[in-house]
Amino acid sequence: MTTKTSTAKRALAVATALSIILCAFCVFTAIPAAAATDNVKLYSADTYFCKYGITGTNVFVQTKDNAKNQKVYVHYNHLKGEAWQDSEATYVTTLNDGSKLWKAYISSYNTEYVIKYVADGRTYWDNNNDKNYTSERIGSAPVTVNRSGYVYLPYFNVSATLQNYAYVKDVKVRYTVNNWASFKDIPMTYSNTNADGTENWTAVIKENKTDTTGFHYCVSYKVNGKTYWANNFGMNYDASYRVYP
Repeated sequence: MTTKTSTAKRALAVATALSIILCAFCVFTAIPAAAATDNVKLYSADTYFCKYGITGTNVFVQTKDNAKNQKVYVHYNHLKGEAWQDSEATYVTTLNDGSKLWKAYISSYNTEYVIKYVADGRTYWDNNNDKNYTSERIGSAPVTVNRSGYVYLPYFNVSATLQNYAYVKDVKVRYTVNNWASFKDIPMTYSNTNADGTENWTAVIKENKTDTTGFHYCVSYKVNGKTYWANNFGMNYDASYRVYP
């Protein structure tokens, strides 16, 4: 009788332990895998420097929580075979939805990076759905302006990458040659669709002058009754916004 009772107790203990483990597993697996990246996203990126195989990239990161202590890093690979390293981002601005924008600069022979966000002691990652980031120009931003090559007025090429929120859209460049005493709007033209579904649009500004003093521009993207602006976070772009050799 004692043996049977002990055996029954052991069986009950094992069953209870398995039940606890199973419940814990259910609790942890109920958290979506994407939750780890909900608080941080790549916003946009632009190539600032390119020479001798080295590419310098400005990486803009968006964070979406109210943590008191926030640190943002771009974790990147400078050269294949070398250890990855961190570039700490600095705060840029707060967007209209209350989220924060940060900027980090990385220099690499092999542009590959992920984003690390440390908020109140917790660490979150955005690794582009396990693919890491390489040459992406846009993340969560509705629209971004890409850096141009050398600037030679009277012709100036403008390129923008945007989210394809709907088929019908209106994309324009607004520019001035006299520090906004007056301005002109010209339409941009669809160029191509990227692998991630975002689109590239282009325009050429033609002016009868070669002096870039007073020249500034920005891009508007109107879709579904809403207008989004890429205006360098309120500072607009000028002839210095280009890729440097």
